[in-house]
Amino acid sequence: MSWWMSPKTFPLRIFLIALVVRLVPVLIMRNVGIGLDDMYQYDMLARSIASGNGYRWYAETDLPTVLPYLKLDLSSVNYDPRGVLTSFRPPLYPTFLALIYLVFGTGAHRFIFARIFQAMLGALLAPMTFTLAKKLFPNREPAARLSAWIITLYPMLVVYPLSLATENLFFILVLGSIISLLKAKESLEVANRGQGSFGVFFDKYGWFILSGLLLGLTCLTRSVAQVFALLVVAWVWLFLKERGKAVIILLTTGLVVVPWIVRNSILYKSFTGIETALGYDLYLGYNPKGTGTFQYPQSLDLMTIVNDTQRDKVGIQDTIGFIKADPGRVVYLFFRRAGYFFGLERRALTYFYSNDFFGNIPSPILGGIFALFCLPFIIIAVSGAASLPMITWQKGTWLTGLFFIGYIVPHLLIIAEDRFHLAIVPLLAILAAQFWLGDRLAIRQQWAKSNASKVGLILAFVAILLILSNWGLELWRDVDKLALLFGPNGNQTYFSY
Repeated sequence: MSWWMSPKTFPLRIFLIALVVRLVPVLIMRNVGIGLDDMYQYDMLARSIASGNGYRWYAETDLPTVLPYLKLDLSSVNYDPRGVLTSFRPPLYPTFLALIYLVFGTGAHRFIFARIFQAMLGALLAPMTFTLAKKLFPNREPAARLSAWIITLYPMLVVYPLSLATENLFFILVLGSIISLLKAKESLEVANRGQGSFGVFFDKYGWFILSGLLLGLTCLTRSVAQVFALLVVAWVWLFLKERGKAVIILLTTGLVVVPWIVRNSILYKSFTGIETALGYDLYLGYNPKGTGTFQYPQSLDLMTIVNDTQRDKVGIQDTIGFIKADPGRVVYLFFRRAGYFFGLERRALTYFYSNDFFGNIPSPILGGIFALFCLPFIIIAVSGAASLPMITWQKGTWLTGLFFIGYIVPHLLIIAEDRFHLAIVPLLAILAAQFWLGDRLAIRQQWAKSNASKVGLILAFVAILLILSNWGLELWRDVDKLALLFGPNGNQTYFSY
């Protein structure tokens, strides 16, 4: 028992606790199917891979399910009953699902096995957050433990394994990439002192190679990570002053990504990136009938086009037309997307409850559930922002800062939803833990340090006011919808996602 309670076993303990917490909703909802377009698409792709038909969707056997909701124009392609070869989605997450389907089959039971494996991945976030916190703030282990507990019990992360969504894999790869990069920085410093423990080559190059491979896998999960990968190359070049290592990162990332780009380019006989969803996302993000987020029915406009490159081209052309027709709206949409990105975590809950997935829930209990899912982000976002002025900006913290920039800004330029901010929750949890276990007591000292410190605290205060205002406006904007949702038949209001 003393071994079990040892500080050295904390990562294992927190992983097992996080796993049990995540398996509870998975087992309770073991017979629940999937309910969003993205999930159906990933499932179609995974089943196609598992059956040996390649990266295809809309197989003939899937059409009876799809066609009542989506009028596909199959005349634009040479239709194969096995399905249409596609590049609309990045390949890694469907491949992950396909591996599970290969072992456990593609019957109705496939979702429970996928969710169990996703619960395992989700549980890894807790010890990984602990590890990252220790690397960023090495002398503050109690705060690192608190950050791990936050991730262990964070409600949306607890239930996220229920969804067939790329984030289940993306969260792990993001944290793994950052931890590996920090380890690369440390190993380089150790090797330069002649104190390496894995051999000169590995100490100098091994972690950089691993970091590049992880970044490549991250890009193949969600292509938005390409921006962060380029910023990592700049970080290694400019902050670590290691041009050769920056090239290694670039080459190893390319080693993972380029084969898929070549596949897509051969498929469409022109250069094609990791995915062909940019035009679709831009169309939704700038649509004059939309507000910068995913919205129905605009989300169906382009999906009737089966040819990926044609859909992408039409989406980009229409987006250019939207911007030319009202260029001033671009700035409005940028800030509106910022509001969605940092929005309350209630969109998915609203959708599934209003479409009668859970039956009727009494209003007081429903209100408690909404509070359970919304309050944690409010607490860690505000606390994290308050902690920022107390940070000592070093090479490691600059890396995490570059991730914030490289991940958030593209969403503000294209399309945003509240679920997108879940990728930064582990970093916010680390900052929040720093605040509650020390930084909040240092605000007065920080104010007295210098004029620059005062400016930092004022900016943090302004950021907190802005984000609080954003949540207030969000609730005020949706007050009519919330009134219906909490009404006697709220589970049958059938709101679109």
